[in-house]
Amino acid sequence: MDVLKKVPVSEQEAAVRATNFEEVCLGYGKEEAMEEASRCINCKNAQCIKGCPVSINIPAFVEQVKLGDIEKAYEIISESSALPAVCGRVCPQESQCEGKCIRGIKGEPISIGKLERYVADWARENGIVPKVSAEKKGKKVAVIGSGPSGLTCAGDLAKMGYDVTIFEALHEPGGVLVYGIPEFRLPKESVVRTEIENVKALGVKIETNCVGGKSVTVDELLKNEGFEAVFIGSGAGLPKFMSIPGEQANGVFSANEYLTRSNLMKAFDETADTPLMRGKKVAVVGGGNVAMDAARTALRLGAEVHIVYRRSEEELPARVEEVHHAKEEGIVFDLLTNPVEILEDENNWVKGIRCIRMELGEPDASGRRRPVPVPGSEFVIDVDTVIMALGTSPNPLISATTEGLTVDKRKCIIADDENGKTEKEGVFAGGDAVTGAATVILAMGAGKAAAKGIDEYLSGK
Repeated sequence: MDVLKKVPVSEQEAAVRATNFEEVCLGYGKEEAMEEASRCINCKNAQCIKGCPVSINIPAFVEQVKLGDIEKAYEIISESSALPAVCGRVCPQESQCEGKCIRGIKGEPISIGKLERYVADWARENGIVPKVSAEKKGKKVAVIGSGPSGLTCAGDLAKMGYDVTIFEALHEPGGVLVYGIPEFRLPKESVVRTEIENVKALGVKIETNCVGGKSVTVDELLKNEGFEAVFIGSGAGLPKFMSIPGEQANGVFSANEYLTRSNLMKAFDETADTPLMRGKKVAVVGGGNVAMDAARTALRLGAEVHIVYRRSEEELPARVEEVHHAKEEGIVFDLLTNPVEILEDENNWVKGIRCIRMELGEPDASGRRRPVPVPGSEFVIDVDTVIMALGTSPNPLISATTEGLTVDKRKCIIADDENGKTEKEGVFAGGDAVTGAATVILAMGAGKAAAKGIDEYLSGK
């Protein structure tokens, strides 16, 4: 065994997985997990914990994996995380826990994410669930949104003994976990629904088809429904567009719509109530994880797919693993390329996307070099579908219907980073509703911080 290198993880072959929606990564078996865990040097000043937004005691759970006590490892993880099987699959570990791993200074870091996934999957397969708090506080807390921040906040509050109800706008709980992330990265039935059931087993109630700000407002929850605090974890589901000519053409989707229809409504099935148009040649505009998800979904629906991104590969914001998988599967990357117009046929259907070549100039406010157009370099990519994956912002419905709630110029709710407290008494917020579109684990960290803040608020009330 080479202690400087990770134990390899099995994956579906690229040519095979490009034709199905089954999970790409197959994960560790017990022997592989124990071998990988044995690479950990169990640092006294564990930097990996500092890199984890929910502060999992990583060395402790890894040590238990090394010893073969997987149930104990799960108990340790569950003290900090409500969604370990999710996080083990979709967290950007390379920039968080694994990015700070001391073993990674000389060699490769410990595969913390893959070990977390193994432990959570083992617990599910063996019927192990988080422990329920016996002592009840007799106080009601409402959570708006059942995405990563809402589930985390609700789960932590339930463990503290609060009576928690989640209000979810869609017909199925899970937020971005069910509508945004494809099955081949995050299985819904075996992983997402199981972890939601674990949260419900703590005593959390979930009401679906209940739109925060419309079906029920924050003020109504506080004044009429007996809730003493409200957490807003409604995410950022409002898509952004480029405002270029032709963007209203038939065959132009936001990545949000495209992925929601595919993941949640199963519209890739031609017998579905609202089947998804299968493009033969698809351009996905953007370079983040959502762009990779949309592109890899379109590929699995039979299209030739191009990623169109205005910066170079070094600036791609998507996870390295996702870019690697996309390339392996045959997705074409048109980098340093920016759309300027979507071309339409006589029936207003997409027939191409006009682009211009870019080059990188001086750094902009984000610290990345600003792309500037190369004069005279326009060209056309023949496509019949365009998917805009340019990010999302919070839907302003909740903030517009809540008296005393303040937002910034991006319509993000203003809340304290430490405890999620807003300027409105008894109202807390976190996740994408506060930061704009970010990662699952950062949303979970915000939900965890808000649960602590709500507990402190209600304990002192």
